[in-house]
Amino acid sequence: MRCIDLPVAPVTGPETMLAAIRRLGIVPFFSNPVPGFSIEDLTPRECWFTEETLGPWDWKVDVVNTGEIVYGKFLCGGKSAFATVRWYRELMTWRRAQEKYRPEGLQRMVVDAIAREGEMTTKQLRALCGLKKSALDALMTRLQMDTQVVIGNIERVYNGPYLTYKGWQHASFCRPDDLMDITVADSPEASWEALSEQIRSLVPDISDRALMKLLG
Repeated sequence: MRCIDLPVAPVTGPETMLAAIRRLGIVPFFSNPVPGFSIEDLTPRECWFTEETLGPWDWKVDVVNTGEIVYGKFLCGGKSAFATVRWYRELMTWRRAQEKYRPEGLQRMVVDAIAREGEMTTKQLRALCGLKKSALDALMTRLQMDTQVVIGNIERVYNGPYLTYKGWQHASFCRPDDLMDITVADSPEASWEALSEQIRSLVPDISDRALMKLLG
């Protein structure tokens, strides 16, 4: 597959990053098997993580906190991605209709806890589940792929005597149902078709296999 040329301006700050996500609808954060289709690919090398700039890693805080963009690990098998409410709703409708994406056991317990408590931090979730960080990270990635949870809020962390920010961030998890009152649509099949058409409009020569890897 050739490297695509997406119909958006280069990502050089939070405003252009937000504009790109709005235009694309749903897009991975980092480079992936679809060449050119990511925020990373849209970002000039001099603006990517360097000693002078934290680039999109920092800009995503402002983008997510606008309240109009969904962020979490829900594309490419559990990798970070962004979506507008419209396109996340289509993804959620399709995923939640499939048996393999239905949470059970500990996953179900976590979803129910977040439904009761609202947003929960990693620290709160570890106390709830009694899991080590690596195990909890895997569980939360799975729940994001299930479209049961997403990142709710992100805050920059300032440390040291001079309250220096070096890219550390705190994030909380919540249900997409609560974040923006997102509800499933009527037809999972129609949602998959809409998602497929949206991706193919941006990546015309994407194969069925690559499309499935991207969305599932």
